[in-house]
Amino acid sequence: MLNVFFDDKKFLKEMNNVLDYSNGYIEGINQGKSVFVDNVGKDAIDAIRQFVDSNARVNPAALQHMYEWNEAGNPSSRLFDINYVSNSFGLSFNFTFRQSTSIKSGSSVPFYDKARIMEQGIPVVIRPKRADVLSFVNEDGEQVFVKGSVSVESPGGTEAQGSFENIVNVFVNQYFSQAWLRNSGILDYLKTSKDYKNSISRGKTFGRSAGRSVGYNFITRARADG
Repeated sequence: MLNVFFDDKKFLKEMNNVLDYSNGYIEGINQGKSVFVDNVGKDAIDAIRQFVDSNARVNPAALQHMYEWNEAGNPSSRLFDINYVSNSFGLSFNFTFRQSTSIKSGSSVPFYDKARIMEQGIPVVIRPKRADVLSFVNEDGEQVFVKGSVSVESPGGTEAQGSFENIVNVFVNQYFSQAWLRNSGILDYLKTSKDYKNSISRGKTFGRSAGRSVGYNFITRARADG
């Protein structure tokens, strides 16, 4: 005669622990969500900077004002910085401008507030300091002398005004969700993770605490490749 003993108490305990493990896993993900969003912000900031750089190299007329003179697209010559704020609602990005220290050919001093003025299309009035006549080199390379002041309505040109804000908006509102999250590997990581399945045996023993740990570690490890 074959006797089979089924330990229903052990079985029920393990099943209850698995259920608690599942609930704990969700709790862990929720607890780590702020860290996940913060990590995405850090990775996205670098991607935005590179995105602006590459566009500046392709179209320097539109974005040269965001770099030192004749350095459009050079990361070490940026006149902007981008930061982010993360909260329970997600990410928000903001940018600030740096002062230019380089001197354009034909000038004797740096263009104060160059990036902000050209980005916002603020008219500039140039007045002589030590003489009655201004001397400068025009777009054709000719030396020009003007008595009195000169008003420049669009110092960065029509292509420059608002172009930096536009390219950042393209990244944040289009490229970020449509391409960057996928290309960065983050979406693949979130879709293909085996952490939950591989740790069920722990869940049978430790229940909710194991699930919480696995879920938290899973979501907080999500980072862009490279």
